[in-house]
Amino acid sequence: MKDYFGIHPTALIGDNVSLGKNVTVGARTIVYDNVVIGDDTFIGPDCIIGEPNVAIHTERDAYVNPVLSIGKNSLIRSGTIVYAGSTFGDHFETGHRVTIREQANIGHHVRIGTLSDIQGHCDIGNYVRLHSNVHVGHKSTIKDYVWIFPYVVLTNDPHPPSSTLVGVTIEEFAVVATMSVVLPGVTIGKDALVGASSLVRSDVPAEAVIVGNPGKQVASVRDIKSKFDGTPVYPWRETFDRGMPWQGVGYAQWEASLTAP
Repeated sequence: MKDYFGIHPTALIGDNVSLGKNVTVGARTIVYDNVVIGDDTFIGPDCIIGEPNVAIHTERDAYVNPVLSIGKNSLIRSGTIVYAGSTFGDHFETGHRVTIREQANIGHHVRIGTLSDIQGHCDIGNYVRLHSNVHVGHKSTIKDYVWIFPYVVLTNDPHPPSSTLVGVTIEEFAVVATMSVVLPGVTIGKDALVGASSLVRSDVPAEAVIVGNPGKQVASVRDIKSKFDGTPVYPWRETFDRGMPWQGVGYAQWEASLTAP
């Protein structure tokens, strides 16, 4: 087995590609024109980075690939396809066979799980966690520290099929549990919790717990206690820190440090 690192001899690198220091590009991966890849980024085998947009089929010789920028210390696993014309912050990470379409503006320390489909024309904040098989429709806005669990669908067409797209907005620290569907134009408030297999048809207040089909508010997140010891578990940032900027410090102390003189 050859070294896992470096540019594999079967990788194809296009024109005007900027590779930072210590970048790895795996076997059979294609990096199209006008891609910028930050230092210490690892791209696995069989990826397509900078996939040309649909305009290439109509503009042909006049087509110029929009710039795709991927931040440093990123990890893009095998089979991932990232279209041209998007921006990713540092420490971006994907599972396997992820698809991310054009005009996705994605922050730093974001993880997108295996087989997820990000339809582009969307904004995703920092420290967002999308688990496997998540579908994010066009026009979606996902703010910082949001958790979206497997098989969640964020829709965007109020009268399918139509050309009117109205995206979902998910505010900071909200959690959407597995198998839930959020309908077009819905806003999920800060710190809210959408229970598993819920159909969310209307806006969710901050800190609300929504469950069912149709989703209804049944409690505040502050009412939820641990099944193991009865202690409060929400807002989750006060009890969970793995992979977060307050890891090992605690959220309250970390937050206070942001405003300390």
